Amino acid sequence: MTFMAMLLLLVFFILFFLYFWGLNPHMVTVFYLPEQSLTYPAAMIVVSCVILGLAIGFGIHAYSTISHWVKHWQRDRTEKKQREISTIYREGVGRLLSGDLKKARVLLLKALDRDPRRVDTLIALASLSAQEGSPAEGLDRLRKARDIDPKSREVLFKTAAILEETGADEEAIATYKELIELDRDNRKALRNQRELFIKHARWQEALETQRQVLKAGPGANRMEEEKDRLIFLRYEAARQLLATGHPDQAKSELKDILKQKADFTPARVSLGDTYAALGRGDDAVKTWQNGYRKLRKGVFLERLEDFFMQREDPSSLLNFFRGLTIEQGDDLLFRLFYGKLCLRLEMVDEAKEQLQAVESSGVESSQVHLLLAETYRRTREGEKAISEYQKALGISKRLRFNSVCENCQEVSVEWDSRCSGCGSWGTMALVDSKAFQAATPLLIDKLVVHHGERKEWAGA
Repeated sequence: MTFMAMLLLLVFFILFFLYFWGLNPHMVTVFYLPEQSLTYPAAMIVVSCVILGLAIGFGIHAYSTISHWVKHWQRDRTEKKQREISTIYREGVGRLLSGDLKKARVLLLKALDRDPRRVDTLIALASLSAQEGSPAEGLDRLRKARDIDPKSREVLFKTAAILEETGADEEAIATYKELIELDRDNRKALRNQRELFIKHARWQEALETQRQVLKAGPGANRMEEEKDRLIFLRYEAARQLLATGHPDQAKSELKDILKQKADFTPARVSLGDTYAALGRGDDAVKTWQNGYRKLRKGVFLERLEDFFMQREDPSSLLNFFRGLTIEQGDDLLFRLFYGKLCLRLEMVDEAKEQLQAVESSGVESSQVHLLLAETYRRTREGEKAISEYQKALGISKRLRFNSVCENCQEVSVEWDSRCSGCGSWGTMALVDSKAFQAATPLLIDKLVVHHGERKEWAGA
């Protein structure tokens, strides 16, 4: 069918050529140089131009067709190659996740050999090197990946993670800063940078980063947690101001924190410390006393004890404790601290009375046993002392309590605003308050006991 169409077209063209020649029998001279020319019939020149145009058009069409076919072939070949590389890469990553590091390395290197500019393969090899204990090799892979794609967030994250693992925290912080410059609302990068600042007690920088986290929008399910963390970091920054000799600024910040979170124990403790640093001892005492009445945290009683003992004024402290006995004689935590103070002041009988009241209420605490053991030792009740010492772990010269985290049970020699174990703020307590809360207090007669007097304890 096509051959017949071509034949008819050829016949039509020949007839048209003869007809056109008949209408234009004259000759046309064409000069291609000043003195050189060609003379042909007009019809032949026109037909030659038509044929030349058709030939050029056919050539262009043929070139376009061949070029398209070649590109299509190259694309198919490239896609096939990439599919093969992706298969090898996925298998290598699978081996990496399953812990088969040797096979993973073989597969990932094979994938990299076939496509040296594949960024995800370089990232996977960096992870492999880190797991094999070769972080330097991993970082070298990531540098190559950054040369290929300088704005890859995944490359920057992995670089920062390996730097953290190797202890290069400053470089990790710098990497997170680069990432945040590319994506200012990248919450994961902001949180990781914040945690590094916290790790190194760079509280002001941690605070600024936390403000960025809140600005980025942490999500409804984490909003309250992040707001609390902002308060905790504000507190640490304020405490740093106090430590660096700026008590007035620290006081203003701590007061503002307590307006927003009145039950935040560390802020109340440090506010009292700030008043003490400013020479306003009465305000410090009032802050700690009110703190204990509102929050029932032993650290306030410890602060009061240290404050008055350093000033060699135990009578004022005893007056406070005795007044509190009248207010809340069934407060076992208070009685424990009262007993400890009496023991420290060599008021052994009164100490024994308070501590026995605590023990009789069913409290099981090594700190109670420790104090009772020391009490029995001083009253020369050897067997009882030995029994209590066996239940306790140790004793210091000042009979100080260890601090324990109410969240993770981490034990610390000194009270701190933040647990070094789980990183929580406001969870350190000087005694195991849960044991006191769980115990049932006995009905104890409220007695006014003057310094130097001896009263026999009676429980109903």
